[in-house]
Amino acid sequence: MRYLPLTEEDRRAMLGVIGVKSVDDLFGDVPAALRLKAPLDLPKGMGEIEIERELAALAAKNMAADSVPSFLGAGAYRHHVPAAVDYLVQRGEFLTSYTPYQPEIAQGTLQALFEFQTQVALITDMEVANASMYDGATAAAEAVMMANRVTRRAKALLAGDVHPQYRAVIETYGRFNGFATTLAPLDAVGAAIDNTTSCVVVQNPGFFGDVRDYAALADACHKAGALLVVAVAEIVSLGLIKPPGAMGADIVVAEGQSLGNALEYGGPYLGLFATREKFMRQMPGRLTGQTVDADGRRGFVLTLSAREQHIRREKATSNICTNSGLCALAFSIHLALLGEVGFTRLAELNHAKAVQLAERLEKLPGVSLMTPSFFNEFTLRLPCPAAPLIDALASRGILAGVPVSRLLPERVNDLLVTATELTTDADITALAAALREALT
Repeated sequence: MRYLPLTEEDRRAMLGVIGVKSVDDLFGDVPAALRLKAPLDLPKGMGEIEIERELAALAAKNMAADSVPSFLGAGAYRHHVPAAVDYLVQRGEFLTSYTPYQPEIAQGTLQALFEFQTQVALITDMEVANASMYDGATAAAEAVMMANRVTRRAKALLAGDVHPQYRAVIETYGRFNGFATTLAPLDAVGAAIDNTTSCVVVQNPGFFGDVRDYAALADACHKAGALLVVAVAEIVSLGLIKPPGAMGADIVVAEGQSLGNALEYGGPYLGLFATREKFMRQMPGRLTGQTVDADGRRGFVLTLSAREQHIRREKATSNICTNSGLCALAFSIHLALLGEVGFTRLAELNHAKAVQLAERLEKLPGVSLMTPSFFNEFTLRLPCPAAPLIDALASRGILAGVPVSRLLPERVNDLLVTATELTTDADITALAAALREALT
């Protein structure tokens, strides 16, 4: 009765109100051939002790990134999350909060989101940010749709250094929302802009790790009436490199997982979204604003809510009508704990570890460093296919990186390698020795 509280009498009463004789009648539109004739072939239910043992056995088959030397990246990064973050986000005031449509009972949540927006605007050097989106990839797709609305054009130009998964999500959005996407090599993307281009999407650092200044590309976009969208897959990089806003970006999107959020098999994560104030009304997602109440006291509310799906669905700027609230809170707490100096120091540690790693690995026989300018991630070209080599090293307890061929099949010999503040000297030595042995 705890999970199925309706009695047979309750069901009969409900069916009577609906006007059918049985539950089966509710499925009358489903062809009989497609209906189950017997229960699904699933294992029987287990008790709590048995299911805990089963799940523990399954978990033991995984190799956790924290348990071995790990150099994985490609859009999901292993960073240290202070214990205070998990403690604070699990406080009841935050953990049980949902949609703050009633500001009089949601001031804590709204203030946290306001602070989060302020942090995102500051680190991206933009004028306004929303209260987060689902993840970096969907934020990028929403940025393209926003650019289409602003420019009243319907063709996005995607640079070749944009993460393949981000590109795939943008292309999927385009297929079902009526806009075209064109892929161009990064060095040729400026020349490909024309008067039908709504926006150019680039990534910094790029998927292969390159760090670039896109100020000239921003100028080229603006001369053609297009917008520049800059994606940031590793948000920690903004503690050290020039922020997109300073390069002239019109929209900045990012994956915020690196701050406050563990790897968690790819999610849940949070998308960051910032833009210029003049484009604010076309920005998707939730926006928290500051106001004063009837007594003149500072307060917080959802603002520009007419853009949201729950009020004017047919005129909403996107289908985003919520935000990754707890993930955004974790991000905000982590960044507040770091402060400006700590954020810069964290970025410096990441870069220093990556330089140390790259210097060791490029000395190996047949190995070439393909990204001379990078933050904490770079691409190596090996003298042999990367995927089987990575599998061999994984069997020895080293997660040596991401074979680029996993996402771009034509790049067979390329390996994407990442170092963070958690990478130790012993980890670097172990990887260098294992790679040297595997290559000789």
